Amino acid sequence: MSNPVSTTAPVLQAHQVVLFALATLAELRESDTESHILRVQHYVRVLCERLKARNATLAATLTDDYVDMLVLCVPIYDMGTVGVPDRILLKPGKLTPDELSIMRQHTTLGYEAMVRAETTLKLHSPLLAMAKDVALCHHEKWNGAGYPKGLLGPVIPLAARIVAVADVYDALISSKVYKDGVPHDKAMQIIASERGAHFDPDVVDAFVEAQAQFAAIASRYADTEADMQQKIEYMANAIAEVAVL
Repeated sequence: MSNPVSTTAPVLQAHQVVLFALATLAELRESDTESHILRVQHYVRVLCERLKARNATLAATLTDDYVDMLVLCVPIYDMGTVGVPDRILLKPGKLTPDELSIMRQHTTLGYEAMVRAETTLKLHSPLLAMAKDVALCHHEKWNGAGYPKGLLGPVIPLAARIVAVADVYDALISSKVYKDGVPHDKAMQIIASERGAHFDPDVVDAFVEAQAQFAAIASRYADTEADMQQKIEYMANAIAEVAVL
């Protein structure tokens, strides 16, 4: 399986490496690793390929450039979590309504950070526009019950609808310090049951068709014992710091 990101100019490659490194630090705070980012990048590319093959209308949007940009956006779609306190981000139990409200702010925190950077640097691009869409809207739901805006159906940016399925699948199968991941088949059932509710029906249909590829990606880029030890150590240190405060 090839690198999910296409070969680009050396300067852009350097930017990708730095961005990926920063993203892994953000993921570590969520008890995740760089393997999570790689898995989601590959899932996203597979979903785009399936959608393009089965839906002529979406194929017009899912050009090679579009797909490459979306894969590049994956490392930063959850960047807003750096603004969520550890006591909430790493809480093993159910969040209180107030804590849930703070957690949900990660979508707008990531979006607003990119808006401020664009304004300060006076730089704008299709890639940045897509990155903002994904950061802001990857927790929107097809039935309008998501956040932060409660967008309904196709009003949700396509890029965010694709990332939503990839993100939730990986969250379901991945083990955290405080919970075990579910088997692939169970994750499939959960996502399929949310077709037309949480998720875009077309994206779910593409996901079901690509389930063997998803399982292969999950296996190839599975977290190692060293990854889990890293998660345990980070959480232990974070809990210790919170206890001191």
